Amino acid sequence: MHSTIRRVAVFCGSTPGHDQTLLPAAYDVGRGLAERGIGLVYGAGGHGLMGAVAQGALDAGGEVIGVIPRSMVEREWGRDDLTELHVVETMHERKALMAECADAFLCLPGGIGTLEEIIEVWSWRQIGFNDDPVCFYNLHGFWTPLLAALQGLVDAGFVRQSALDDAVVAETLDEALAGLASRIGVGFEDKLRG
Repeated sequence: MHSTIRRVAVFCGSTPGHDQTLLPAAYDVGRGLAERGIGLVYGAGGHGLMGAVAQGALDAGGEVIGVIPRSMVEREWGRDDLTELHVVETMHERKALMAECADAFLCLPGGIGTLEEIIEVWSWRQIGFNDDPVCFYNLHGFWTPLLAALQGLVDAGFVRQSALDDAVVAETLDEALAGLASRIGVGFEDKLRG
């Protein structure tokens, strides 16, 4: 079912947030990816949801590739027990390498950095810089307010409805992976023509 996905880049919070169910949910995502033979690519953080998703994948024997800027390593924000750890100089390098390593992007709850990361790769897909699909993992309706705001951008004529519809919105890992797999190899412009 998910054989076309080799690795998923996960964007999520470096803190646990206030909802105590999010840490175990992030752990389950990491474990679930590993159990399905899908590698995890993430920002190499050791705390919050980032740390939990990595731990879940590691505990299940999965591949975990971390990419982190040197300044964050110096602040001891990362972890070094991963399958692969890439230390880069800038956030731009970090995101570019994560995109190079992954086939798709999954966005768990997080803050401004998480939001910036998923919006950037989603915009890359819209303009043809990257064909990898994106998914908002809508745990407990976390992304619902954002999705409503994005629909407002569509209604105002600044975003095409087809662009919004291109993002997968899922409430389970299986839904997320099925949606992402259905979009792999299908660029956004192909969808417009098809």
